[in-house]
Order: sequence, then C-alpha cells, then structure tokens
Amino acid sequence: MSKRIRKAVFPVAGLGTRFLPATKTVPKEMLPIVDKPLIQYAVDEAIEAGCDTLIFVTNRYKHAVADYFDKAYELEQKLEKSGKHEQLALVREILPPHVRAVFVTQAEALGLGHAVLCARPVVGDEPFAVLLPDDLIWSRGAGVLSQMADIAEQTGASVIATEDVPAEQTGSYGIVATEAFSGRSGRVTAIVEKPSPDTAPSTLAVVGRYILSPKIFDLLEKTRAGTGGEIQLTDGISALMENDPVTAYRFQGSRFDCGTHLGLIEATIRYALDHETLSVAARELMVNTLSELGIREDP
Repeated sequence: MSKRIRKAVFPVAGLGTRFLPATKTVPKEMLPIVDKPLIQYAVDEAIEAGCDTLIFVTNRYKHAVADYFDKAYELEQKLEKSGKHEQLALVREILPPHVRAVFVTQAEALGLGHAVLCARPVVGDEPFAVLLPDDLIWSRGAGVLSQMADIAEQTGASVIATEDVPAEQTGSYGIVATEAFSGRSGRVTAIVEKPSPDTAPSTLAVVGRYILSPKIFDLLEKTRAGTGGEIQLTDGISALMENDPVTAYRFQGSRFDCGTHLGLIEATIRYALDHETLSVAARELMVNTLSELGIREDP
C-alpha cells in the first residue's frame, strides 16, 4: 500500500445527543469554531493531504452537511449584487473545483466500523483516510493527515494517529501496544478498546485519524457486532494487523475533543487566539473577562 491517498471518509451519522438541544436541528459537525464549522476543518485537512474525493457517511435525517457543501445559488446572487465579493469568495471556496463530495447513507447506527464499511462502493480498491470531525487537531505546520500520508506512502503500512493520555483516562480510548517505536512511529502489535488503567498495554491512545488499506473492508464484513450491537473499527484493524503492518503515529499538533463541551470551548479559544484578524481582540476580551471575575492572568 504505497499509493498516495485520494479518498477520505467522514462518518457524520451520529445524533450528537451530548449537545442537545443545539443539535436538535444543527448536526454537531456543523457547530462553529470561530468562523468555520467543525466539518470544514476536517475537510481542509484532507484536501491538504491530497484527497480529492470526500465521502460523507450520514443518516437519512441529516441534511445540513450536504446543504453546506452544495452550491447556494440564491445566497451567491445576493452577495454578488450587494458587492460583497469577499464573502462571496468564502462561500464559493468551501470546496476547490477539483474536489468532489459524495454522500452515502448509513441506514442503521451500527458503529464506526459499519460506517466505514458503508463507504466501500465509493472507495473501491485503494488506500483511504478516515477522519472523525469531533477530533479537531491544531497544527502550525503540516496537518496531521498530511503527516500520516507521508508515512503511509513511504512504508506501505496503514497508519493510525495516536497521542499520549493520562493513565487514568485509558478507559475512554482505544489503546495500542507497539514495538520498535522510534521517533514518532512504531508498529502496532495490539489494540485494546477502552482498557482500565491496570490492564492498558500503554498510554498511547488512538484518535480520530486513520489511513487504511482497502483490505479492511473484507475484514469488517466478517467482524461481529460487539458491545451495544456495534461493529468496531478497532476490531477490523486488529484483524488487519494479522497479515499487514499497521503503524502508530504520534502526531505533531494539539488535539481538541470537540465531542465534549469543554473541548469545544477550548478549541474555540485556541483558534480565536490564533486567528489572523481576531487574535488581539480575543486576547484582550479574555483578559478583561478574567479581570472582571477577579482571576489574574499568569505573568
């Protein structure tokens, strides 16, 4: 598997119940971080890595993601007539002309592994990426998927993004055991789903970025549903490891778990402080707010 990835899968069929009532009408992937929805950050990362086919696995009730990537004729006409060319460019440049968006329906919520399997007819027989928009990863350099794509192209292995987590948090993640870990990568020897701290093989946790061999589709077809009746992607990766190498990659960047309230707030703060035009005002606003609350800023 030394071919450069061209296709990226975005599982976006979840109901986002943690963010109700906001997600009653707005999918969690459309929640904004400063001036862009979560899904746009993931899409930009995939495009930067060289992907030109974006596959969104959604459910039959969620139309907002598809609407967002569709052409908005009436809005564009109004912006053009009003001379708002900067805003018009933002709307038109959501996707570059060479990139296409494909929408696939997941009829039942049967887990992440099943969502990835739903994309098989579009992916075909080539390596592909999976990005979970909930995991927003900030980086000043190359995006995480670009970093991973380079490793996959050089080694021919599937690659999963990992980061170190506190030992007491292993029960919230898939945790990998590795061998020959050098620099930022090592071969995965085992993946354990949500182990307790006393049984976890390491503190290296899997986060929402994967580059996978198409061989995983046959393996997911054979994977039995586990807890909650869901087909786990980690089970498919475990089966893949029996005959094909899988690399754990400790990425460069800061991950924000935007599937939680605090993670969404943290991401908003970081991106506001890094924003080209808003950073100074955002910092002043935060300092003033802390002062009003009687909280001193650290020197």
